[in-house]
Amino acid sequence: MTRCQWAESSVLMQAYHDHEWGRVVTDDQRLFEFLVLEMMQAGLSWSIVLNKRAALAEAFAQFDYQKIAQFTEKDVDTLVQNPKIIRHRLKIQAVIHNAKCFIAIQQEFGSFARYLWQFKDSKIIHHHWTSLDQVPTQDKYSQIISKDLKKRGLKFVGPVTVYSYLQAIGMINDHLISCDCYAEIVQQTQVHF
Repeated sequence: MTRCQWAESSVLMQAYHDHEWGRVVTDDQRLFEFLVLEMMQAGLSWSIVLNKRAALAEAFAQFDYQKIAQFTEKDVDTLVQNPKIIRHRLKIQAVIHNAKCFIAIQQEFGSFARYLWQFKDSKIIHHHWTSLDQVPTQDKYSQIISKDLKKRGLKFVGPVTVYSYLQAIGMINDHLISCDCYAEIVQQTQVHF
């Protein structure tokens, strides 16, 4: 299989690339999971996050935002002591805070997916990159969505983090055109709820 070069570093990265990255996500539970993972990545490599993903899921109630929204400062203290996860206190606090904001957005729009996808009229952006150095770290949509998320109170959602998030959840198809996944994903142009 021909893949994007970044995915060749480990079996875990290959599996993530082949089966998840750039695939359309409309399920709010999964959208929250990907949001947490992208927040946790800030300042770290993606391989660190993937290696800690199972432990993060266990620590954060399988990314159940309803449960996470109920976490207390005592839970934060416990999580900071957990050597299996990324123990950054501000990120952990942000996950809990963002779960509450996530729920508020759901209540306003009916689902977090509807909120996100309305920024692009439910259309997927398909780029046509031939090399990794062409792929940007942010774009106008990540800037707009980042600004709106921040206005709604979310933390650790700068435009670079949001761009990575949009790539991960399939709003932006940044597989290289030489990648086998590109041809499969490019056939989908619009998301249906």
